[in-house]
Amino acid sequence: MIRIATAECFTHGKIAREIHAFSQGYPLSYKWTISPKDYRLSLIAGLFIPTISGIRKILKFEPLPPTEVVDDIKVYDESADKKMAKRMAEAIKDITRADIGIGTTAGVGRGGIAIIADNMKVISSSDVYADLRSSPATEIMKRQKSGVERALKLLEVILPHI
Repeated sequence: MIRIATAECFTHGKIAREIHAFSQGYPLSYKWTISPKDYRLSLIAGLFIPTISGIRKILKFEPLPPTEVVDDIKVYDESADKKMAKRMAEAIKDITRADIGIGTTAGVGRGGIAIIADNMKVISSSDVYADLRSSPATEIMKRQKSGVERALKLLEVILPHI
């Protein structure tokens, strides 16, 4: 059994939902290329954490100083998003004692996606540029969909190495 925990911002917990559904044999919208018979996954935590206070209180670390804060929601550029996603993935992995931690966050740019295991660290981003402060909702949602798909594809790539 491979235990997975997520701390998600711009993906709104959708990565966690897809992993849980896959592990129970009813995938939602993602087209998995692996079989639940070959990979027994257990989602032990799926958290939606868009705020500075959530990072501090739940993940128990001091976040990087954001470029901007909008109603306690952290806004970073793409480089800082990748760093924060990594820290979020590490924190949720450590707190839950999961085998894999996944973190996501996006402000301005393509966002940050991190998948952390004991023997592997993968940092990436979505394929869609958006600005949380000014892009239309359609672009924000395209970035979210791309981020969920990218994270799950990367998870499938690293699972054989866990």
